Order: sequence, then C-alpha cells, then structure tokens
Amino acid sequence: MFTGIIESVGVIKSLSPVGGDIRLTVTAADLDFADVKLGDSIASNGICLTVVDLGDKSYSVDVSRETLAKTAMHEWKTGHAVNLEKAMLPTTRFGGHIVSGHVDGVGIVRVRRQDARSIYFEIELPHNLAHYTATKGSVTVDGISLTTNLVKDNVVCLNIIPHTAQVTNIDKHWQIGSKVNIEVDVVARYLERLLLKKEPTASDSSTHGNGSGLTEAFLAENGFMKP
Repeated sequence: MFTGIIESVGVIKSLSPVGGDIRLTVTAADLDFADVKLGDSIASNGICLTVVDLGDKSYSVDVSRETLAKTAMHEWKTGHAVNLEKAMLPTTRFGGHIVSGHVDGVGIVRVRRQDARSIYFEIELPHNLAHYTATKGSVTVDGISLTTNLVKDNVVCLNIIPHTAQVTNIDKHWQIGSKVNIEVDVVARYLERLLLKKEPTASDSSTHGNGSGLTEAFLAENGFMKP
C-alpha cells in the first residue's frame, strides 16, 4: 500500500530480457535504502514492484508480460526518470490517498501549458476508467497522488504546483503525447461494487461511457440522491 507522495526520482539503469520477462534495475541516489530488503515493494511510476536484488543505491525487479502490457513501462528506456515510493508503514504520515500500486490503464497527456507558477495539464483516460474520477477527487498518475480540478468526459484537468513538478518526473517527462500510468481511486471501485452488487464483466470494461449501469435513477431509487 502507498500514499502517492513521491520520495525520490530514480533513473532506469537497465532493462534486460530474462526468460521472456524483463529484469529492471533502477538507481536511486536519494532514496533511503536503510529499511529496504529483498521482497519489499517499491512503487515505480505507480507500479508496485517487488525487489529481487539490491545494489549500492539501486534495486532490481522482475517485470511480467502482464505488467508490460497494462502499463506505460514498454516505453521506458535506459536513462528514463521514474517516480519512487516505498511501501507505507503504519507510522507513515498519510499525505496523499490510498494507492495500491496496481495500474488500471494508460492515459495520454493532451494539453500542457503554464498557468502562472503552476503547470496545467489535461490527461485523457481510457473510457472505461473515466467514471471512477470526479471533480476535486483523487487520481494517481505515474504514482503521484493528485487532485482533479475538473473532469470533462474522459479527460481530467490538473494543476501541478512548482514543488510537485520539481520533486517528480513531471517537468521532464510529461509532454503532449506522453503516456502515463493511471490508477483510479479504490474507494470509487468499492462503492460501485457495493451499489451494483455484481462483478464487472468484459462488456462493462469495453463499453464507452461509464460502462457500469450506475445511473442517477438508480442512485435516487436507493436513497443516494435527493429526488
């Protein structure tokens, strides 16, 4: 479990094919490795990965084909900067929101422009994830816990303050057309599951729109909206 508050920015040292999968090594000069051991989890651009080897200020993980297919990792190259967060402890300050490190899909940066001292972004989400977002809600992008200014159909609008841009890979890597890892708010997922009392189906995830059958009429009938 993570909070979406980035601890350090690492750099991809190598990506090596191993038996059809990938062995990824990341160097992180500023990350505190004192409490990291083999088997621990480190979120790398929002992807929860298990440490299988530790070096001098570096760690290695094995990446499955499933992870490569469902994230933006297939675009990473040696030298690529990645946002890092170690798994949270019971004593950790909870500064972000609940982040599992399980990427739901890949978004695309469609707009980037300066907005006073902040950077304004519009990120297009896959249609089947859009209904899990809300204006002034939380979304995880490349492992960063962010608040949405506005949601327009399947586009989330974000303002990134200077501090966040400086301590993450945003300023360097989030350009128009860039692909980013998206994890939606887990609370929204559980709320949908409880309201619908059914498992999502393949047709749900492939349908444009909210794909869930969760309508205003349904919410009103079950006491979640005032008539």
